[in-house]
Amino acid sequence: MSLQEIQEKFARAEKDAGRSVGSAQLIAVSKVQPNERVHAVLAQGHRLFGENRVQEAAGKWPTFKEEFPDASVHLIGPLQTNKARQAMELFDAIHTLDRSKLAKTIARLAQELGYCPELFVQVNTGEEEQKAGVAPQDADAFIADCRALDLPIQGLMCIPPADEEASLHFALLGKIAERNGLTGLSMGMSGDFERAIALGATHVRVGSAIFGQRAYEL
Repeated sequence: MSLQEIQEKFARAEKDAGRSVGSAQLIAVSKVQPNERVHAVLAQGHRLFGENRVQEAAGKWPTFKEEFPDASVHLIGPLQTNKARQAMELFDAIHTLDRSKLAKTIARLAQELGYCPELFVQVNTGEEEQKAGVAPQDADAFIADCRALDLPIQGLMCIPPADEEASLHFALLGKIAERNGLTGLSMGMSGDFERAIALGATHVRVGSAIFGQRAYEL
């Protein structure tokens, strides 16, 4: 599937949901993709990308941004506290804020650097042990703690369990966001983005459908 086909599906899903076209942002997930594939998507005019690892992003995005200075890169993978400074210097948004120690580190660095990327709190809607994220019942308190640190919380992010109906998790995330006055919803991937858009997603992560299968051997 091409970038154009995904963009057309996106627009159709927005219209079907009664939303204005462009109200959901497509994050092209460029992790573990060869540079030539990423460059090809940049050359087609797409400007919003997602990366999972700080180190991998640091190896390619400074060069890409020299050629495409208006490109925006979001961190969508887990963030270690010791990589927080590098992440804040590299990324325009971090979607995986999930614990107090990381929140305090980002708040301290924001004071030092004089800026902070947009932040999304990751909620572990399926309460899966192997996944990062704040438990749904702890989300309100964690959001309040982040706001007390003056962190720019834009919204929430979730990755539903693979074997459960994603819509239930998207709806839960939407409820938590609504009661906390948050408008950003980072949810939905290649297989379920239409449902995510129907339930209010503002940022959707699509990788292999745009780039082709990931080259994990690289």
